[in-house]
Amino acid sequence: MKPFNLKTLTAFVAAVTMFTASYAVAETSLRFGYEAPRSDSQHIAAKKFEELLKEKTKGEIKLKLFPDSTLGNAQAMIAGVRGGTIDIEMSSSSNFTGLEPKINVIDIPFIFKDRSHVVKVLDGEIGQDLLKSLETQGLKGLAFWDVGFRAFSNSKHTVTKPEDIKGLKVRTNQNPMYIETFSLLGGNPVPMPLAELYTALETRAVDAQEHPVGIFWSSKLFEVQKYLSLTNHGYTPLIVVMNKAKFDSLSPELQADLLAAAKEAGQFQRDLNVKNEKEIVENLRKAGIEVTETIDQAPFKAVIEEKVRKSFIDKNGDELIKQIDELAK
Repeated sequence: MKPFNLKTLTAFVAAVTMFTASYAVAETSLRFGYEAPRSDSQHIAAKKFEELLKEKTKGEIKLKLFPDSTLGNAQAMIAGVRGGTIDIEMSSSSNFTGLEPKINVIDIPFIFKDRSHVVKVLDGEIGQDLLKSLETQGLKGLAFWDVGFRAFSNSKHTVTKPEDIKGLKVRTNQNPMYIETFSLLGGNPVPMPLAELYTALETRAVDAQEHPVGIFWSSKLFEVQKYLSLTNHGYTPLIVVMNKAKFDSLSPELQADLLAAAKEAGQFQRDLNVKNEKEIVENLRKAGIEVTETIDQAPFKAVIEEKVRKSFIDKNGDELIKQIDELAK
């Protein structure tokens, strides 16, 4: 047998090194699923997250993006992340309340005064504790992203007061907080995933829905609705979560990069939503939607605020509500 010369040995070592590096990158390719369509700011922010991770980790972590409910609805994806078949997913905070009931505090109607208040709560100690609470469920909370302040649309008539909602079949998600809210307002709540909503509105299986204007626009719900009221009755964040075992398996450096990139992409998306909202409203008007921008919230609060808060307090105590109210001052 001929002995290896230096050139051959060097080439062999280089080949092994390249193979090992390629294998390592493949091992850190992460599947990231979400319900929103490619036209939504969620997908734009997901691409930003992908870019930031590539930059911060020098390509060692790569994201594969799965928008449009490709990997299932929110509950299916959360179960997938817990089980390890999906690495990362994002969905509205309301989808996590079955795992950690205290997260439902975020969904209490009118609990947030404005976006500044939102940032104080979610990026501060309260929000970070809520993310940490998901760890007992096999989920690592990476960051809060943005769905936004919610608006109410329907196919029947203009809504400016609680009585206008009476009798309407209103699509909600599975969160008991939303179901109770629209029951109190006299509507008939119909829980269903976002992926089914367009068809349900088109066929009049439901009359109404409530999402921020960004989702209303990107999901093309305006094609099957006529009236939109900017009620701002609640604020909904997205929660970006990762399989905790997968997160824990990464080096401390990569963990730090993931958290930093997720937070940065989330702020990017918040800013994008604020920037886009006025333009979207104008585009909705051009598309024939009757938009009511100024709504007196007091009559809505009178009907729902005290009762919905009591429902939360009876199960979880009042400490979190007091802390959030204090930050609004």
